[in-house]
Amino acid sequence: MSQEKLADAIGLTFQQVQKYEKGTNRMGSSRLQQIANVLQVPVTFFFEGAPGQSKLDGKAPSPDYVSDFLSTSDGLALTKAFMQIKDAKLRRTIVNVVEEIADDDGP
Repeated sequence: MSQEKLADAIGLTFQQVQKYEKGTNRMGSSRLQQIANVLQVPVTFFFEGAPGQSKLDGKAPSPDYVSDFLSTSDGLALTKAFMQIKDAKLRRTIVNVVEEIADDDGP
């Protein structure tokens, strides 16, 4: 998502978003939550790999899992199809369903 689209979604100018991204301006927790909602990620997404953060259950994947997934034909097809879904609530519902399926297949 571009800085301009994110800025529009949260009611700011893209310059303000740039200042957040560069660390020029501090971001309050409510703004961080707002951005996480727009991007459809948990707030913890922004802290993955940060110093002093413990891994969830010791099995957190490295960032390489994304490129590994996208290098498969299924991963690429799923990503392309998913990104064509315009309804944000429907995309979130699909993510929730897949997460539930994955939890059911757990150890």
